[in-house]
Amino acid sequence: MLSLKRYANPDVKRAFANIVWLGLERVTQIAVAIVISGVLARYFGPDVFGKWQYANTLLLVLAPITWVCGAEILVPTIVNKPREELGTVLGSAFALRIGVSAAALLITWGGIAMGATDPLVGAMLAGLAVTMLFREPFVGVINAWLQSMTYSKPQLLASMSTAVVKALLVFLLARAAFAPASFGWLWALESAAIGAALVLYFRRQHGGKLGWHVDRALFKHFATAGTVFWLGLICMYLFLKLDRLMLERTISFADLGRYSAAQQLNENWITLALMLSQTIAPAFVYRVQQAAQLRRNLVRLFAMTAALMVAGALVLDALAGFIIGHVFGPDYAEAIGIFRWAVWLSLPAGIEAIGNLVVLKYQAKFVLLAKWLLALAVAFAVNLVAIPRLGAYGALVGLAGGYLAAACVNFYYIRFKLAS
Repeated sequence: MLSLKRYANPDVKRAFANIVWLGLERVTQIAVAIVISGVLARYFGPDVFGKWQYANTLLLVLAPITWVCGAEILVPTIVNKPREELGTVLGSAFALRIGVSAAALLITWGGIAMGATDPLVGAMLAGLAVTMLFREPFVGVINAWLQSMTYSKPQLLASMSTAVVKALLVFLLARAAFAPASFGWLWALESAAIGAALVLYFRRQHGGKLGWHVDRALFKHFATAGTVFWLGLICMYLFLKLDRLMLERTISFADLGRYSAAQQLNENWITLALMLSQTIAPAFVYRVQQAAQLRRNLVRLFAMTAALMVAGALVLDALAGFIIGHVFGPDYAEAIGIFRWAVWLSLPAGIEAIGNLVVLKYQAKFVLLAKWLLALAVAFAVNLVAIPRLGAYGALVGLAGGYLAAACVNFYYIRFKLAS
């Protein structure tokens, strides 16, 4: 029987409070995503909405370029370094990220100027791409500091507030019949606002000063130590968006818009598993040194995640017709079946996310890279066969195959690592 003493443990209390805030933020983001998707889908129509979703897909393929020195490197470094070195750690990470992000933005704008995409897709992407300049250098660095303390409340509050404001602005711009390309700049404004809020919060917590400094040795360490992880994350996000990249070559933008409508809602749900794993990692995985305790924690986390994902998928499956019909309207009826199948991807995605924590804990960078290369290869091979035969449903089969391949690598590594 669990004792009251366990519930009084500061790490447990902090993690529980963090999960509560995480849940509130996810509910807010899901509600906002539903509102924004519905407004844009009805305003744009399936064809333009498909181009909007494809522009977002391109952004999410490009964004990992800015993830050099990701949280898997930065959070454990903050946890293990003395408190007085925090400014040097964050300053070195920021300098690296802002340089890479600026370069990625310029390259993206250059590609758009040279006509590498559909003109409307490129115009939408031009505004969306500005988010790269704020998300990782500002939001990402300070959020890593918050994650190291298992205290994400400031970031979650900023995210919830700006999401609501963004939804209101999307509605107003649609009512005013603004051009579709204008909407991308709202996402840039949102990322800038979150970054500014977190910088102000950090300064207030540190006597009104950032106190960030660049250390050449640490800068070089972040640039080199995270390279394999960085490549792994690029492969991961390419895997996650491979379905839309391959579908764009075989179906119309209107059909892509219907598929993306279902997947956008589903991805907000799946993100819950990823954020859940990030918020509990420091207390229940990263700081646990005994193999037996880590094994017990993992069993509980796997069970909790599986139960949560199954329960959520059952509800979303049952409400698929209601959600798609009321949010997107009759032009998106074909998305109902896609959504009903897509929500079940949350189960393998959640299990993979928990298993991935052990890979990150032991900094198994080559395992991470090999895992997502395998998932990408499996999804690509399955898509080549399944998409011509099953259309959009074939892309879901490819995602499922990739997630299962990644989860199998995690389980093999966990068994190997904990046994040794």
